[in-house]
Amino acid sequence: MRFHQMISSWQKLSTKIVGALLGMLILALSAIACTLYLSWQLEGSSAAINETGRLRMQTYQLTLLLAGDARGTAQQQVAVIDDSLERIGRGDPQRPLFLPPTPTIKQEFARIKDGWHSELRPAALASNTSTQAHAFELQAAAFVNQVNQLVRLIEQDSEQRTFWLRGSQLMLVGMAIVGTVTMIYLMFMLIIEPVTRLRMGMQRMKERDFSVRLAVESNDEFGQLASGFNQMADRLQALYGNLEEGVRSKTATLEYRNRELALLYESSAFLQRPQPLEALCGGFMERIVAYFDADGSTVRVLDLDRGNLHMVVHHGLSEELVASEHCLKVGDCLCGTAVEQKVAKVHDMRRIDKAHELRCHREGFATVSVFQIHAHEQQLGFFNLHFRHARAFSARELALLETLGQLLGVALENLRLAAREREMAISEERNLVAQGLHDSIAQSLNFLNLQVQMLDDSVRKERYGEVEAIVPALQAGIKESYDDVRELLLNFRSRLMEDDLIGSLRAALDKFRRQTGIAAELLADVDGAPFPREQQLQLLFIVQEALSNIRKHAQATHVEVRLADDQDFALTVSDNGVGFDMAEVLERAESHVGIHIMRERAQRIAATFEVHAQPGGGTTVELHLAREQRRAA
Repeated sequence: MRFHQMISSWQKLSTKIVGALLGMLILALSAIACTLYLSWQLEGSSAAINETGRLRMQTYQLTLLLAGDARGTAQQQVAVIDDSLERIGRGDPQRPLFLPPTPTIKQEFARIKDGWHSELRPAALASNTSTQAHAFELQAAAFVNQVNQLVRLIEQDSEQRTFWLRGSQLMLVGMAIVGTVTMIYLMFMLIIEPVTRLRMGMQRMKERDFSVRLAVESNDEFGQLASGFNQMADRLQALYGNLEEGVRSKTATLEYRNRELALLYESSAFLQRPQPLEALCGGFMERIVAYFDADGSTVRVLDLDRGNLHMVVHHGLSEELVASEHCLKVGDCLCGTAVEQKVAKVHDMRRIDKAHELRCHREGFATVSVFQIHAHEQQLGFFNLHFRHARAFSARELALLETLGQLLGVALENLRLAAREREMAISEERNLVAQGLHDSIAQSLNFLNLQVQMLDDSVRKERYGEVEAIVPALQAGIKESYDDVRELLLNFRSRLMEDDLIGSLRAALDKFRRQTGIAAELLADVDGAPFPREQQLQLLFIVQEALSNIRKHAQATHVEVRLADDQDFALTVSDNGVGFDMAEVLERAESHVGIHIMRERAQRIAATFEVHAQPGGGTTVELHLAREQRRAA
């Protein structure tokens, strides 16, 4: 395993390039080191030649000193020669200074050094006469010849080393040329040529030639890249070959989804329109029939209490079939069974036993499907799709039809809720009308009834003076009852002026001023969000009821209606009339006259209602609607 990993690592492009560069670097460094070593040796040899030449001069000086009988100075010169020989033999690497390490030179230097110490030096120290000085001169000449021989040997060695230095320099030049050519070749073989092949392959692929393949000639990165390129080409060739089919498939899927969304959108928009049940179901089924190309359809609603399924609309069915199945029982036939099981069914009529052939089959339908109508987990009925040819539904189509059934169920439930809401609104309004009649007209009629009884008693007892007093009271009571009835009718017929509460209140105050002659003004500071129509109507009715009470009871000369509409809403109706004692009214159980009607209307819009009054101090009716209770218009 480790061996294979090593082989694999050596096959990497980076390893090859780094190995080649390191090899070239090692060779270059070796050649440079050899050159430096030769240069260093040449410098040492040159210094050795200088020192050896100085040794000849020192020998000549010693000869002259001995010939001149300067013995003291001659001894110092002997010491200088000793030091020179020692320095040449020891060498100095820092200068550098050393003798070339050849046996011949070392032997020659050893012979010179030995001759100095054994012969020439003792003769120099023992020379006292001219004869001895002359003998020393002869010996010194022989010694100088030996030194010259050593210099020649060193020069010959330096010439040889200079030759090697030039050879190494030439070798460096050759290595540089060979290395450059080698690196160019390696870069071409390892990088440029694979990159060129890859670029040409990509160019051919750009021209939609997906048959191009690259030769995998190595296991390095470019080999892996070529292998990956070939795999990509295989995949692109396969994809491009199936591209047209894939585009057709995707386009068909997209078109189907667009048609599906269009059906859902159109059906949802249609079901939101206010319309009768038959028109709602008929328009709904027209869209489904057109989408699925069905030959017939029905919609049935469920009467859960009686277990009946009533046909609301139908299309493409014979009159005989409609008449016979206009009302089905839950559990009867295929459709009733599907409702009982609360599941969608798609029936292949061709598989039904001929002995139990159903009317739908006899009508020529090959497929009859049943889909539930439900809303909020409540079953409301079902709708059918009839096909004269065999029709199978995909899972997506079944989900779509189930969603459509939910949409129709929500629409049917909204119709029922809207009908109940209208019924409740009518019932509440009737209760208010009845309460208004009871609290106003009923009391007047009760008063008239008492007056009539008193009139009858006075007539029977022939107390005609009392009759004269009772008749005007009866006339006044009848007139007041007439006025109350007329006012109630006018109030209940009131409508908003194009959803303009301020305009409607201003019109009501104008009518109040004309009928009563009482000064009335409207002060409105309106900056809040608009009210819904229902809340505006209740506010108008409350103001009308307050004005009616002022007309009948307050004996006022001035009325002020004030609106403060910001985030909260406040309404006050004030008069400067006679007022009343609130506690006394409560004790007499008369608070329901007008006040109860206004309070109940305020409660319908979740507003607080208060009445402030005192005898001789007028009356103020206050209504407050907090921002939390306001509804959006």
